[in-house]
Amino acid sequence: MQIVLRGPSAGYEAEHVARMFFPDGVLAGADCALDDPSLDLIAAVDHAVAQIVYLRQNGDLYWKIATVDRDMPPKQREYALCRLLYTLACEHTGIRPPWGMMTGVRPVRIIHDMRDAGATEEQIRQRFLEEYDCTPKRYEMALSIADLQRPVLEGSAPMDCSVYAGIPFCPTRCSYCSFVSRTVGDKSTRALVEPYVDCLCRELTATRRVVDECGLRVRTLYIGGGTPTSLTAPQLRKLMAQMAESFPLSQLEEYTVEAGRPDCTDEEKLRILKEYGATRISINPQTFSDEVLRNIGRQHTAQDILDCYRTARAVGHDNINMDLIAGLPGDTVEGFRRSLETAISLDPENITVHTLTLKRASNLVVEHRAAAYADVAAMLQSCDLLYQAGYRPYYLYRQKGTLQNLENIGWSKPGRECLYNIYIMEEVHTILSAGAGGSTKLVMPGQRRGKIERIFNFKYPTEYIDRFDTVLDRKKGVKRFYDACLQTNTTQTPGGV
Repeated sequence: MQIVLRGPSAGYEAEHVARMFFPDGVLAGADCALDDPSLDLIAAVDHAVAQIVYLRQNGDLYWKIATVDRDMPPKQREYALCRLLYTLACEHTGIRPPWGMMTGVRPVRIIHDMRDAGATEEQIRQRFLEEYDCTPKRYEMALSIADLQRPVLEGSAPMDCSVYAGIPFCPTRCSYCSFVSRTVGDKSTRALVEPYVDCLCRELTATRRVVDECGLRVRTLYIGGGTPTSLTAPQLRKLMAQMAESFPLSQLEEYTVEAGRPDCTDEEKLRILKEYGATRISINPQTFSDEVLRNIGRQHTAQDILDCYRTARAVGHDNINMDLIAGLPGDTVEGFRRSLETAISLDPENITVHTLTLKRASNLVVEHRAAAYADVAAMLQSCDLLYQAGYRPYYLYRQKGTLQNLENIGWSKPGRECLYNIYIMEEVHTILSAGAGGSTKLVMPGQRRGKIERIFNFKYPTEYIDRFDTVLDRKKGVKRFYDACLQTNTTQTPGGV
């Protein structure tokens, strides 16, 4: 299937709408012949006073045309073209995407923004159900999440922030993963880990200085990856000790460490996490099927996951998240349901359900192993089991390339929501990021989801280590940002850690 876009309003949004129905479509070049009857295509054409959309498949041609005012504002014109294309595709494919023609990654944010702007609940409902053609079930879920998040967002103070530390190493690389991570089984990678941890500890020290200079208050800490527990026990202890030295753990709302892989997370490491103040950990099975685990390149069994979870409970961890992924190669609707039932039976505080996303840098895509997948939408219907078990959705996001244009949802027991996930997804305060691939997101104080700037660290561990002086120098940008925002000496701002 060729995706043909012509005219000023036929851009990214129109392409994304086309990919909702034809995810493997190829963007056609300027020389693509619309009149070639052998060519399957979906086309959006924006002329000065008319918009035309085509769908030709298996020799059958369907089309729609609508007149437009040449003075129509660009965004309104773009929406009109996308709506025309969406309507045509729905009519002739029989597909109705669950989020309608919505292309954004943060549906819940639309609700927050509309409420902040004074919209009524009926106006919000009309936006989702009529303008976007979102299904009532997805709208009700987004609305319930927005309601749950509201007191968290309202409790966020102007000078709040969170700190993220990234570990770009894993025991093995999962086939679906696109993160910049290296396997610690490789000799050259093992030689990188120690100097990497040394640099990360120095950057965390510098981050604390920036926090003090700007008068920020750290609300949550998060150590992610990669797989943080792929570090050796001494390396993990060193990192955790540095975090405890740099930030006042007793004043935090939450401190999460990803301990996701049971093939590198043993009792000693779990005790280190507990000893140095982690209040929340993740043990991420992705699936409880041994066959599916092998398909994605995991070198452990479902039993290893169960053993790791029970060890974590035994050493005192009382806030555990478990991730599952719907749509993994070789999984089935029944198999996913069994995995979800197993996770629920363990009674973790959080269960996060992701939908498989085919990312260009993943081995699934690079090695052309993206085969036929089971009905992922049917898999997600099993999430009704979470409601029945007392969990409720508390954050939601979507990604380009997600199977069947679905979503990722974090579920929690009441009062056990991961605050960091809410803060970063709804962009309510600054996230100071340390480590290779880190992206610091600076949010203007006092203006939720207002001005945002980013400061990037080097992507790869070797470059991060070799150019570490530049990493430290870039941290000066945080102070410049707050000085510019506040137009005052922020070192005098109250509320520091």
